[in-house]
Amino acid sequence: MSETSAMFKYDEYGNTREIYVYASGLSLHSDPFINRGTAFTKDERQRLGLVAMLPPAVRSLEEQVENSRVKVEAKDSDIERFVYIRSLFDRNVTLAHALIRSDISRYMSIIYTPTVGHACQQYSSMFRSANGLHFHPGNIDQAENVLRRFQQRDIRVAVVTDNQGILGLGDQGAGGIAICLGKLMLYTQGAGIAPWHCLPISLDVGTNNEALLNDHEYLGWRHKRITGDQYIDFIQRFTRAFRNVFPSALCQWEDFSKQNAFAIRDTFLHDLISFNDDIQGTGAVALAAIYTAMRIKREALAEQKFLIHGAGAGGVGIAEQIMVALCAEGMTEEEASRQIFTLDSQGLITTDRDLLPYKQKFAQDPAALDWLQEEQDGQLGNVVKQAGITVLIGTSGQPGCFSKEVVLSLLEHTDRPVVMPLSNPTDHAEAVPADIYSWTRGQALVGTGSPFPDVLHEGRAFSVAQANNVFIFPGVGLGTLASGSRAVLPEFFTAAAGAVSSSVRPAALQDGALLPPVTDLAEVSLKVAQAVGEAAITAGVSRPCAFSSFQHHNDPVRLQRLIRHLRWQPAYLPLVAM
Repeated sequence: MSETSAMFKYDEYGNTREIYVYASGLSLHSDPFINRGTAFTKDERQRLGLVAMLPPAVRSLEEQVENSRVKVEAKDSDIERFVYIRSLFDRNVTLAHALIRSDISRYMSIIYTPTVGHACQQYSSMFRSANGLHFHPGNIDQAENVLRRFQQRDIRVAVVTDNQGILGLGDQGAGGIAICLGKLMLYTQGAGIAPWHCLPISLDVGTNNEALLNDHEYLGWRHKRITGDQYIDFIQRFTRAFRNVFPSALCQWEDFSKQNAFAIRDTFLHDLISFNDDIQGTGAVALAAIYTAMRIKREALAEQKFLIHGAGAGGVGIAEQIMVALCAEGMTEEEASRQIFTLDSQGLITTDRDLLPYKQKFAQDPAALDWLQEEQDGQLGNVVKQAGITVLIGTSGQPGCFSKEVVLSLLEHTDRPVVMPLSNPTDHAEAVPADIYSWTRGQALVGTGSPFPDVLHEGRAFSVAQANNVFIFPGVGLGTLASGSRAVLPEFFTAAAGAVSSSVRPAALQDGALLPPVTDLAEVSLKVAQAVGEAAITAGVSRPCAFSSFQHHNDPVRLQRLIRHLRWQPAYLPLVAM
């Protein structure tokens, strides 16, 4: 939206009521927040200077959605469908979101995993229009001035990446902003954060991906990644600018490398309203699946032994969230840590190894493990067998490492093992659900990171639960904003996990489903937001909502009213010609 084309007008809850339009004629078509194409009514065409600029027929939003759906399905591949939907978003955000909402389970796999990974890889070659902001060492000193250009959009959520740890793809340079775009579309779908309140940001500090550096089409900052003090200074410049311009907005860190992810999250915990989705969102959705498994098994969390294979941001984030949940049930951190085993590429993480700081909390004392005598004793299969593991989680990106022998070892410790191969994309999964069900004769409780088809085993259909962070981050964001909290606390994610788990319907529990279907995203996000908001009230960190004149006054009923009315729905808003 240009600085003079329009102005948003809000109701008492902070939701957009109408748009005051200062532009007219052709310029309206270039603003995706105003443009509605063939849905401009005859009256609007007259008032806004659009007479004769469109064919005479007027289509409803529903008719536009159907027309767009046919066009999407006519494409030959999901990456072409991704390009079409993104192009539609660049022309008409309301129509794009109405299309996605019409079949969220279908379109989420196009705008996000797994298709978005291909979009990251092909970002430069298929670039069509600028989306979001690209800060690099050549312009970071102008960050505050650049951000101020977006103040009239009342930015409420920004998704920020340095592009280094994309899905299972690693360093994708400038292409990583496609992840931010996808996440923010899901913020709108789940939490109802209007598209104009969302800002995708790439912190382009270079790339170590030689293929990109040698690609003449590459659009990013063509240098090796900056590191050390230079990197820290860059991040500090950005956070200072963001805090100065948008002090009440939520900043979601996305796809940073392992150590940087933890360091940035912890360093700016009190400077920004921020969290790291790869760490905390992943941890919370995994915990939600575990909570549901406990409901099915009718067992306590404290009775389980957990093994997380893959000690990156996601794996350690899951370990952190399990620890928070165990402590909430009465354990000390020391007691909880003895229940959680973590493995990296060298095997079991133990205190006698030279470890990066983020791994140290979950290092086991080898002296306390009489079965750990030689180096090979710390490998996956032996740890599962000797440590009595009942919950096995994969974040390693090592396809097939959850072998038949490993999975069958779980049955020595529990009748209903929980097996969660969470690595993305699909071909990186530690095991295939069909195999897990077959090996365990349908006894396993399974969750995956990527979408898998339903599994038919011995005449019984199993719907494979996708442990997608989308069940967590939109609701956490909405609950944080509505509650007015100036920090995103660990307790918020425990509350979010409980809300997601409680959204699994009783009939689905009987079928072993660990998470609700994606079709329930909007309703689940509402429950998560309410749980997070109430957690903020309980923790004493809630404040007046910065984006609404209606306030919750620490009353859960008023909070619920605010959360529900703050959400934008993909429908055309009244346009007032000025």
